[in-house]
Amino acid sequence: VQLVESGGGLVQPGGSLRLTCAASGLPFGRYVMGWFRQAPGKEREFVAAITFSTEPYYSDSVKGRFTISRDNVLYMVYLQMNNLKPEDTAIYFCAADKNRSIRMPAFVYDYWGQGIQVTISS
Repeated sequence: VQLVESGGGLVQPGGSLRLTCAASGLPFGRYVMGWFRQAPGKEREFVAAITFSTEPYYSDSVKGRFTISRDNVLYMVYLQMNNLKPEDTAIYFCAADKNRSIRMPAFVYDYWGQGIQVTISS
């Protein structure tokens, strides 16, 4: 199984980024796909997740600013991040959970990408 993130980088506060996760080697339709992030000195935290039927769920800290989506044909997951804030700075991880409904704890997720840096700074 491989989950490969792309699209990170440096952006000014108020800007936007779109993260992409390319999945392979797993039955994509059987997995909830999620995004997590980890800032220096902090625990990995849930950001958003989406079921096969494209039902999304967001953490309160990103609700209204981030949008998660998936392409079940291309095996891709996206995280559109708008109105970015300095506190959004972190390494962002794509993850896959074989459960059919969304769960938030990181430890339940079965597969992880290597992570990608997102930095919000002026």
